[in-house]
Amino acid sequence: MDYQLLFSDFQARPPHAAWSQQRQLHECLRHGIRSGLLPSGTRLPASRTLAADLGLARNSVLYAYEQLATEGFLLASRRGSVVAPLAGLLAPPAALRTVPGVQRASLSRRAQNMPLLPGSEASVAFAPGVPSLRDFPLLRWRRMLDRAWASIRPAQLNYADPAGEPALREAIAGHLRVARGALVEAGQVFITDGTQSSLDLCARALADAGDKVWVENPGYQGAVAAFRAAQLKTIGIVVDAEGMAPTAGDWLRQRPRLIYTTPSHQYPVGSVLSLARRLALIDGARKAGALVVEDDYDSEFRHDGPPLACMQGLAVDAPVVYLGTFSKTLFPALRMGFMVVPTALAPALSEMLDRAAPRGRTAEQLALAEFITSGQFSLHLRRMRRLYRQRRDALVAALGEQLGDMATVHGGSAGMHLALRLHDGAADDVALSARLLAQHGIMAPALSLHAVGLRAQPWRGFLLGYAQVPVEAMEPLVKKLAGVMRG
Repeated sequence: MDYQLLFSDFQARPPHAAWSQQRQLHECLRHGIRSGLLPSGTRLPASRTLAADLGLARNSVLYAYEQLATEGFLLASRRGSVVAPLAGLLAPPAALRTVPGVQRASLSRRAQNMPLLPGSEASVAFAPGVPSLRDFPLLRWRRMLDRAWASIRPAQLNYADPAGEPALREAIAGHLRVARGALVEAGQVFITDGTQSSLDLCARALADAGDKVWVENPGYQGAVAAFRAAQLKTIGIVVDAEGMAPTAGDWLRQRPRLIYTTPSHQYPVGSVLSLARRLALIDGARKAGALVVEDDYDSEFRHDGPPLACMQGLAVDAPVVYLGTFSKTLFPALRMGFMVVPTALAPALSEMLDRAAPRGRTAEQLALAEFITSGQFSLHLRRMRRLYRQRRDALVAALGEQLGDMATVHGGSAGMHLALRLHDGAADDVALSARLLAQHGIMAPALSLHAVGLRAQPWRGFLLGYAQVPVEAMEPLVKKLAGVMRG
């Protein structure tokens, strides 16, 4: 073995050059053993010899040998320092990937069912669910965050109340009573890390493996993933112009434990659940012993008339678990949402969280509480409603001009996205979506991917988020969309 070549090659690689010589030699020899360049039974040179060959102090070599022996890579014998018999089994991941027969590790079913969430591509037009981040009052938020940190005592640096900061729970309850018509007290509010976190909690805490859960078809795949990961049986219930439409046969043959719905702006097609259907769903849930999970993800942004009251507030002690998020109203990186549970459920859920979910981020919760109670939250919502309405109008106009003969717009009355349903029910919207992203950097998720159930008849078309797209960009983007579709 040419130790001079091995050592010089190792030194030349970043970030090794910045390390001390002792560490360089130790890591170099360990790498050689782990990679198989120095196989089991190899006798290393005497410390004086190796020091002279490499131009190092003998103490550096002794340190490396002693450290490797302590870690189990070397054995001291009458022959000197010898590579241990088992060292060859400790090949690094890069070497393992090149060994024939080594199979890739697989994730659990729960991990494989996790939904894809927007990442760096979230800024791409027309990524759904992304607010206008440029219009968030960042300076004002920073000031509130600074005040929150200034008010924190050392004891508040410990794990916080699993249900969330009392000030934030009270602020959310107050906002929901005024803005959403909810019948809620602070004790019913539980802070989560967002809607997906709330759905995971619902699936774990409110149903047992094998229970049936109704999901809108087409519907939100994040909810489907959360329920399936908890080993619940998802049943797709068709959606029409008035929202989720269960039949008498569904109530009889597919008795649910949970009913997931997005009543104010159905995801993805945008229909609004009629009042008659809302009341019937609540009544049916009572009789079935089920809970309605109401996901109110973007209902603060209603463009044609005032915001609709939530289902939770339609009846006293309604069997409704109400979910909300600040990712859409403020910004996704805040990672904060909430659940409102029926009064009878609150103590049991609180006890469960005490055992399983210590919380933190006290400063962010206190800042958000001030943001709400100071009136800044309502002011921001009003500004964003005006802005999103303008962008919705521009998108609808451009779609009508460019694609009026090929598709129909659905769900533009509220929210931050609309659905574009193609007249050609056999079109390959998945392939078209991929082509749009590859050729033009336009993210327009395919509607057909939101079908729930093997027998579901999928909608063909696209989800188009418009909240982050300036008015002047709508027409050029839609022209590119039309070009790909006609091509």
